[in-house]
Amino acid sequence: MRDRRRPLGIRRLMSIAALAVSALLAVGAVAPLSAHAAADGWWHTSGSRIVAADGSTVTIKAANWFGLETPNCAPHGLWSITLDEGLAQIAAMGFNTVRLPYSNQCLAASTTSSIDASRNPDLVALTPLQLMDAVIAKARAHGLRVILDRHRIESSGQSELWYTSTYSEKRWIDDWVMLANRYRDDPTVVGADLHNEPHGSACWGCGDASRDWQAAATRAGNAVLAANPRLLIIVEGVERQNDGKTTWWGGGLKDAGAKPVVLSTSNRVVYSPHDYPASVYGQSWFSASNYPANLPSVWDANWGYLARTGAAPVFVGEFGTKLETSSDAQWLKALVSYLGSTGLSFGYWSFNPNSGDTGGLVADDWKTPQTAKLAALAPLLAGKSTTPTPTPTPTASATPKPTATASATPKPTATASATPKPTPTPSATPTPTVAPSPSPGLSPVSATWMLQSAWQDGYVAEFTVTASRAVAGWTISWASPQATRVVNAWGMSCAVGSGTISCTGSDWAGALATGQSVRVGLQVAAGSAPPSPRLTVTAR
Repeated sequence: MRDRRRPLGIRRLMSIAALAVSALLAVGAVAPLSAHAAADGWWHTSGSRIVAADGSTVTIKAANWFGLETPNCAPHGLWSITLDEGLAQIAAMGFNTVRLPYSNQCLAASTTSSIDASRNPDLVALTPLQLMDAVIAKARAHGLRVILDRHRIESSGQSELWYTSTYSEKRWIDDWVMLANRYRDDPTVVGADLHNEPHGSACWGCGDASRDWQAAATRAGNAVLAANPRLLIIVEGVERQNDGKTTWWGGGLKDAGAKPVVLSTSNRVVYSPHDYPASVYGQSWFSASNYPANLPSVWDANWGYLARTGAAPVFVGEFGTKLETSSDAQWLKALVSYLGSTGLSFGYWSFNPNSGDTGGLVADDWKTPQTAKLAALAPLLAGKSTTPTPTPTPTASATPKPTATASATPKPTATASATPKPTPTPSATPTPTVAPSPSPGLSPVSATWMLQSAWQDGYVAEFTVTASRAVAGWTISWASPQATRVVNAWGMSCAVGSGTISCTGSDWAGALATGQSVRVGLQVAAGSAPPSPRLTVTAR
């Protein structure tokens, strides 16, 4: 999608209008429904189907756009594109829904970060909750529905249960009731994904109130429906099933058939597993002699049977891959075929390119479509173009600023059984440390280090690199004694050697104009992160 620039006078008029819209959003006002939403109405279930108000079958085709659950408290990428551009691109790809992760911490916050004011002037002053309003209003304008996904409690990381020692079940339910009331009259918000990826000690129907996810989902689902009885209640599975076998976080629904979630309002439950390929974690079925032919039986046993038997609809809320290995390509082809043949709903992870495990549907510039992935998904997205408007050549003012994902795609854990481990826990919202070149009088380039997130196996750091005069290129190096490799980088090419990481600007962040600043970053595999390293910055 192109960055649609407008004459100054028009921009001023639009800014005035945007302020008026923001004022309405601030009090939870609901904009008029699109013609599509008005005709389609609220969705409900019937056996294995999700159906519209007129009884027609609906297949949820969602793209996950994360960020509102991270320390930024805003959908990522709004440093490079407008909210309209992102939603227009998602719609153009053929999706009809956005799964929008959020954290309870962000719901209570007063500010967001990482939104470019020149691109999104109507969003920068909003609270995270008002920003959620804006996403929903703009999604409606693009003919998209929204599933709200309680992805995290605190923005720093995922919890295995729906509550913690500092965040009670009551507060979890109260926040859901608040959201259900806030969007009560807007069928754009069609579903509530109660808690992302229960895992660890979470059980299904075990009778232990402290960890019984089936019972907790029933309590929360009834509370949400008491506020808005027209919402779909989306219930994920657990990691460890009652037969002792493990699967993905949120992926185990083998026990839901015998012990279903039964709510006081009927025809509202949708079950939602997550599924990933071998590049995310080497589950046992990936090494079976009959792989990938064995995959449909794995899926059917864990969750597909619910739709096949008419017990309830299934929405595969997350699946994704970088599509860099033959095994992943086989997995994706098999899953697309399975979803297509069964008519199940789905949510691709992710629109964002900065998901460490899967990458995204667009490149690091947040605009260029990942055509190989879209071609693989084409059978599920039939009827829409998968080639959105081409990307313009980057300019000095349009600096992409990818950040590493703080969102939850499953990662392996070191246990005797095949279970995914927690997503690396990011640190609190980082405070930038200015680290100029050791010889600022000689070098025209300076850099600011910001530790974005850190965990026991690695870290993510970003830099703002600024040129006082035009340079053909630049290099940053710093000591990182426990670094073993650079997992990925954006705007730089990086190497590790002798406890030092050296990165050279590349692509859109290579040559810099006078006064230009670029935001670049990398993900490092390391035992620990240097808290505030001394940077050596050179230019050529």
